[in-house]
Amino acid sequence: MSQADIQHESGSRRPEGNGDAAHAAQVAGLFRDHNRALIAFLSGRLDSLAEAQEVAQEAYVRLLRLEHPEQVGFLRAYLFRIASNLAVDRLRQRNVRADAAEEELFTEWLDTPAPERRALAVDQLRLVREALRELPRKTRAAFVMHAIEGRGFEAISRTMKLTERMVRYHVARAMAHCRARLDAGDEI
Repeated sequence: MSQADIQHESGSRRPEGNGDAAHAAQVAGLFRDHNRALIAFLSGRLDSLAEAQEVAQEAYVRLLRLEHPEQVGFLRAYLFRIASNLAVDRLRQRNVRADAAEEELFTEWLDTPAPERRALAVDQLRLVREALRELPRKTRAAFVMHAIEGRGFEAISRTMKLTERMVRYHVARAMAHCRARLDAGDEI
């Protein structure tokens, strides 16, 4: 979002008076002075630069659309609070989507009687552990961080000092290897 976008956006909420122009100028100043810090703050929470930029843009829009901006004492703090709340909402949406996908994955498994399910799970866990031991160290580490620890590709790339594309490659390679081992185990 550029300063021109901010000034244009401020005009869409209500007819501009001197207060609206001053408020738009304040928000433009916040953007100029604190946007990098806001993006860094959100990136740390969301583990995604793209999502951080989207959330920051939404926060600026909400700040511009305040009905009574004069009632806010510290716009910078309020901007960060709005962004923080939006980030929490975004994380909740992620969790809901992940839970729904996970539920679909395990529907058939949950319909299996408990003793059989436990035996199958123990056997599959053994196969996955063996498969992971067969993988190169970087591939195994990327997979564990993503699949077990639930970390995003961008965060893993920073930790491992690899490109995000390489992290995706390692995770995909590990998943394919584990899937092949599990499929081979089912045939026995």
